Amino acid sequence: MISGAMIKAVVRRPDLWPTAARAYRSFVPNQWWTRRPFLPVPDRDWMHFRMVTAYGGDGSPAPTAGHELITWLQWLKQN
Repeated sequence: MISGAMIKAVVRRPDLWPTAARAYRSFVPNQWWTRRPFLPVPDRDWMHFRMVTAYGGDGSPAPTAGHELITWLQWLKQN
């Protein structure tokens, strides 16, 4: 669910890197190393649920990332 556009948007904003890292970590399941694919990635079903509840429809396609992600990260940083 993480797109190249999302990564580019955050790479351009070094002031948001710590906030983005904390936010990403909050999406990674506990003890991720005990379940396939043995990578620190969010659970696919949970991310699908989040996309459906946030944007409606069937959860796909994912919304464009840039502006929305940066706005959300700025909000997280302030709160």
